[in-house]
Amino acid sequence: MYRYDEYDQHLLDERVAQFRDQMRRHLAGELSDDEFRPVRLQNGLYIQRHAPMFRISVPYGHLASRQLRKLAHLARTYDRGYAHFTTRTNVQFNWSPLEAIPDMLAELASVQMHSNQTSGNDIRNITADAFAGVAADEIVDPRPWAEILRQWATYNPEFAYLPRKFKIALNAATEDRVVVRVYDIGLDLKRDADGNVGFRVLVGGGLGRTPILGEEIASFVPWQHLITYCESILRVYNRYGRRDNIWKARIKILVKALGPEEFARQVEAEWAHVKDGPNTLTEAEVQRVAAHFVDPDYETLPARDEVHEAHLAASKPFAAWIKRNVRAHKKPGYASVTLSLKKTGIAPGDISAEQMDLVADWADRFSFGEARMTHEQNVVLADVRLSDLHTLWQLAREAGLATPNIGLLTDIICCPGGDFCALANAKSIPIAQAIQQRFDDLDYLHDIGEIDINISGCMNSCGHHHVGHIGILGVDKSGQEWYQVTIGGTQGNDTALGKVIGPSFARDQMADVVEKLIETYIEYRHEGERFVDTVHRLGIEPFKQRVYGGEQQTQRKVVNA
Repeated sequence: MYRYDEYDQHLLDERVAQFRDQMRRHLAGELSDDEFRPVRLQNGLYIQRHAPMFRISVPYGHLASRQLRKLAHLARTYDRGYAHFTTRTNVQFNWSPLEAIPDMLAELASVQMHSNQTSGNDIRNITADAFAGVAADEIVDPRPWAEILRQWATYNPEFAYLPRKFKIALNAATEDRVVVRVYDIGLDLKRDADGNVGFRVLVGGGLGRTPILGEEIASFVPWQHLITYCESILRVYNRYGRRDNIWKARIKILVKALGPEEFARQVEAEWAHVKDGPNTLTEAEVQRVAAHFVDPDYETLPARDEVHEAHLAASKPFAAWIKRNVRAHKKPGYASVTLSLKKTGIAPGDISAEQMDLVADWADRFSFGEARMTHEQNVVLADVRLSDLHTLWQLAREAGLATPNIGLLTDIICCPGGDFCALANAKSIPIAQAIQQRFDDLDYLHDIGEIDINISGCMNSCGHHHVGHIGILGVDKSGQEWYQVTIGGTQGNDTALGKVIGPSFARDQMADVVEKLIETYIEYRHEGERFVDTVHRLGIEPFKQRVYGGEQQTQRKVVNA
């Protein structure tokens, strides 16, 4: 993974000192709340429902073991002993005292971490595939390109005050594991007929209040022009994006208003001025960054391991974990393991200080000192030998990190919701926990098969509910918590937005609602058909009828009261 040089570190240390003084001035009354607000936001500091929320950036989701240990230390020292892993590979602390943030930033800087641009109207954390560099279906390793974009975007003064927040994601495999169509800029790495690397560029995706899927504006931008083309997109947005209405300020609204063809034309016109300018990438610069992402010292191993196969045959629980939580690796004799942060009874995405220390130990022992965060709020050890899988499973099971549910119904994506977030209309965590408890039967989960449930506490869509097979959105009805349900959303190569099935539900109805949706699916599914495929084949009507029955008109009267 990338390691800071002296320039990176010096810049980061200066930023920490600057914020320490800004915090001192704020606490002394020299900076008002309004003056301090943009400063704290660009340093990842929110004022939430009960306490400050501190958001830390994890570029493209990669964590060294020393960084995990530092996060564990911060959780113990400054917070309540745990952290929350988000859908955008950030780490959040929900209880850190305001006056402690400068000390936390200084400790983070000591392991090359920061909170810069994790909020505010700027370019946010760059995201990429959690299996980058190890996936068998990878076309190009996206990590050097993600790092190049990170270095370009960090502290870039031209894009520090955009009309609204801005998010960039890269995919570089045949399977889109990043959901590039829901990003402001989605970059799909390709090779042309001659093997040259370039980018298919999608612009104007986003969820939130107005969910829109990104549109292709360029089918192939050569790698040399990655930065200049992204700059051109941002300059068009910075010039014409709405600043008079926060709800219409995202680039997706501009692209929709202009149309993708006109937006692309304006980008091309802007690009003509910078296409071969100083920010054109050189082979030397790309190689400088790529040198940080060479393969680790893999052993030469056979594709099969007899001891591993014996454990598979002897233990059904181990075999179930392998089936759900372990992926094939590009190197023979290795596999990639997903550690589930979705044990029933624990808020999805939450991880304790003790667990972070253990994952750091396992990363050192089994996976070349590195772990990765996924946008599904789990953790990956990317480079585990087949011969080590059984030992790792035993350790993870003892630590509560081996639930064999990846891709199943209880692998729920969930934002912190109204338990913490001041923006939320409703709580998310109790809904997730009620559903997990209702379906806390591994045999039944495996019979149901693959299904994504995504929960957001408000229209900001931090839980990505729009692209869940079942999406749940918290809404406020006359000061009470209600929940709107969508079905049929998908992420990946066939990304689609779900459809609302009808009026919203009270909190205590939600587990029943999900159960009725699953019962309908089981009744109508074809052999081997996933829940979402059944929804797409039948439409929402059979599911709607099962959920509402004869009560839909009554529900509507209650909702509209």
